[in-house]
Amino acid sequence: MRIQLKACTAGDADELYAFECDNRRYFEQSIPSRGDDYYVPDIFRERHAALLQEQKDGSSVFFLIKNETGSILGRINLVDQSPIEKSAQLGYRIGQVHTGRGIAKQAVRLLLRHCQKLEIDKVEAKTTDGNFASQKILTHNGFRRVNKEEEEVVLNGQRMRLIHYIWAR
Repeated sequence: MRIQLKACTAGDADELYAFECDNRRYFEQSIPSRGDDYYVPDIFRERHAALLQEQKDGSSVFFLIKNETGSILGRINLVDQSPIEKSAQLGYRIGQVHTGRGIAKQAVRLLLRHCQKLEIDKVEAKTTDGNFASQKILTHNGFRRVNKEEEEVVLNGQRMRLIHYIWAR
């Protein structure tokens, strides 16, 4: 399946909201819950507007991952861009029905090409120690695992260790 990264706009709020709602339970298996407020339409639109302002200010880049027909398959972003260090943090999510089809691998590859255009020299990513699929996606795209101070998150009541990865030009 061919994908494209589409820069997120104000007009995408309702479609993105539907995507997030459809995948809420699936996403909450691998990320901390955002709480019920995140799924209130007006609050979601406000957060979407704030995200777009971050993009305008240059502190984040946010793309929708879409297929040939324009349907959202996932989302991918770079946050906390540091112009001095030329670095950013990677985040992505693929909808449940599209997981395991190579979409994330393609999306990360396309985003790293975009990083080169933005002259970002270093991209960091984190994943849980049990998320082997994400670990594989990152290593296939040139990320290397780095030893950093151990960090943990709580997902579904279980403590999980985070693993850090870095991609550098």
